[in-house]
Amino acid sequence: MNHSARAFWLRSPGYGEIRDTTLAAPAEGEVLVRALYSGVSRGTETLVFRGGVPANQYGAMRAPFQEGDFPGPVKYGYLSVGVVEEGPDELAGRTVFCLYPHQTRYVVPASAVTVVPEHVPAERAVLAGTVETAVNALWDAAPLVGDRIAVVGGGMVGCSVAALLARFPGVRLQLVDADPARAATAEALGVGFASPEDALGDCDLVVHASATEAGLTRSLELLAAEGTVVELSWYGDRRIALPLGEAFHSRRLTVRSSQVGTVSPARPGRTYADRLALALDLLADPALDALITGESAFEELPDVLPELASGRIPALCHRVRYTDLG
Repeated sequence: MNHSARAFWLRSPGYGEIRDTTLAAPAEGEVLVRALYSGVSRGTETLVFRGGVPANQYGAMRAPFQEGDFPGPVKYGYLSVGVVEEGPDELAGRTVFCLYPHQTRYVVPASAVTVVPEHVPAERAVLAGTVETAVNALWDAAPLVGDRIAVVGGGMVGCSVAALLARFPGVRLQLVDADPARAATAEALGVGFASPEDALGDCDLVVHASATEAGLTRSLELLAAEGTVVELSWYGDRRIALPLGEAFHSRRLTVRSSQVGTVSPARPGRTYADRLALALDLLADPALDALITGESAFEELPDVLPELASGRIPALCHRVRYTDLG
């Protein structure tokens, strides 16, 4: 039996549309998932929407179930939560997370879905991919008890990192952002907040996630001697400058990259599945609801994504709601 579905496509930079598609019945070892929610990761997805992926990064930026190619037409996304309608007995009827684009139904290998724990609401589980990025960043950063830490950039990734760091004992932690509205998010996460000019210095660790040259420069300024900046920002096709003169060498500062495409080498033996399962388990914390700052219906995506990309709709994670659309 074939199933109909509808999917959001980026037709060309700045223009999206919803297309009809037909799904083949799942084969052995596959599942048919009916979407309940998906999430728009404002940083990466709006960069894709604007056509800002550099040509030399087309391969690295591919989502697991992407169709088409950059800059478009392309079906892109990776934060989907749904219910298994057909598949192996152990998955049938279960709520699952999948790194799939915005689509009403889809067929994937059973190995591509992760069961959402019963204590995690489906509405919150759309954050799993971003919390997974935060887990990997903290594996790379290896914070210690008592560290002085700043997270510069209060977007979706930065707030996820701050939320996890708030659980570390004895740390001095600040979320640093130029937007004073992020103070309310920090408070909801149980984290201190500061503007860039008022942030506390002498940090052992700064996690940078603002995707701005000014933010990365300020991150270096906040470090104590021998301190480390873990760089999580994705700049797309933009070039940035760094002040690597002045006291950078005499203070023996470090800038280290981190990204979710590989499992941190600091955790040998851990798999992608292990990391995602941990992220989903961490989503039991209701404080993380503060990262979901808007919601719209799937049918509205062609109108909503331009507003998100332009910043006219301010958002951390924007949640997409599905009804049974076939």
